[in-house]
Amino acid sequence: MANLLKRRRPTLFTAIAATVATGVAAYAYAKRKMHPELPTVAHVDLHKYKGLWYEVARLPARFEKGCQHVTAEYKLRPDGKVQVLNTCHKEGLNGPVETATAIARSVDASNSKLKVQFFWPFEGDYWILDLDHADYQYALVGEPSRKNLWILSRMPHLERSIRDRLIAHARDLGFPVDNLIYTPQPMNEKP
Repeated sequence: MANLLKRRRPTLFTAIAATVATGVAAYAYAKRKMHPELPTVAHVDLHKYKGLWYEVARLPARFEKGCQHVTAEYKLRPDGKVQVLNTCHKEGLNGPVETATAIARSVDASNSKLKVQFFWPFEGDYWILDLDHADYQYALVGEPSRKNLWILSRMPHLERSIRDRLIAHARDLGFPVDNLIYTPQPMNEKP
């Protein structure tokens, strides 16, 4: 009887390993099906992308709760990374201002996929999904889980037809655009 149990242990271990492997594969397949690959733009010229951007709309995020008049400013560093300065006004234009700084680095040759680090060792994805390649006047930015999405513009306000096209593109990519928050920006501010 003891010999029979010894012979069954490898079989039992193999069966358990196969079950776990099947479960992991099924989970990975379901996750991939739920969030298919997220396409980015073919190329981003970081020299053209740098500068001040106004947030036109965003998906709700804990770190931006109550934010109005949101801007992001990007500066190229000598090492090729990007210095990030995000600014948020909490109670209108005259309310308290919160800022957050980060460093971003490109993770692919196209410069369309970046990793942003606000504090070590954590990094977040910043993928450029749509971009005005002619003048770099607007951008659609998100990340693979589809939890974060931003519509950015060089001006405080973006032409409605462009905004609607970017929203439709984000919807096609699987983002929950019905949850977008349209960021209040000053009416007469000039960049």
